[in-house]
Amino acid sequence: MEAYVRHFENNQIGYLEFGHPSANSLPLYLLEQLDHQLNELSKKETVQVIVIQSSGDRAFCAGASFEEMKELKNKEEATAFFMGFANLINRIRLLKKFVIVKVQGKVVGGGVGLVAACDYAIALDTAEIKLSELSIGIGPYVIEPAVSRKIGTTAFRQLSLDAHQWKSAKWAQQKGLYTTVCHSKEALDKNVVNTATRLGSYSPIANENLRKLHWKDTDHWNTLLERNAEITANLALQKATQNILKKL
Repeated sequence: MEAYVRHFENNQIGYLEFGHPSANSLPLYLLEQLDHQLNELSKKETVQVIVIQSSGDRAFCAGASFEEMKELKNKEEATAFFMGFANLINRIRLLKKFVIVKVQGKVVGGGVGLVAACDYAIALDTAEIKLSELSIGIGPYVIEPAVSRKIGTTAFRQLSLDAHQWKSAKWAQQKGLYTTVCHSKEALDKNVVNTATRLGSYSPIANENLRKLHWKDTDHWNTLLERNAEITANLALQKATQNILKKL
């Protein structure tokens, strides 16, 4: 499979889909395409709600591309890479339409941040999560505001410290990351469509204003996530971190 991002529309539901041969990991160019195509999709008047999904069955998203992280040469490159996640989260934050994420497989690192930024997460019961950043010498700085906003600071602290350990889909639902957990792929597909159809049937103005209410007190995230991207960039360039990455 070649890496890709595509979007399409069906029955007033806009779909944004991505894929990458390395467990749907995200290099910068895919992050930029997700940001760009999400913006294009949100402009369509015929689209009432957006669904983000990924290819395959095993992983929803493996987070930041380790291969690209190994090649970072300086702070400017590293900051630009982690700003890819910052820009995507801020894009989702500022949308006028609700965003549902379909989580069909495991989620790691930046992928957890992507899920947390969405309004409604519907997952398969095998969709375990992990924040592995600490184990490679960095930290989940860029995604922390989105994850903590969704699951709270205590659960975020536990998740970020247990960098070696998968948390179950049930754990993710109990903490508030997942809205709904399904026990079959068929049920997952049906739940996503039904939820998107229901949310899309409401008044667009009402949806937009409720979304603003949900995202209150986040106007400072443009500067906050940029600052956090710089912190992560500095850590990623450390010799100890690069030595770990080379072994992966």
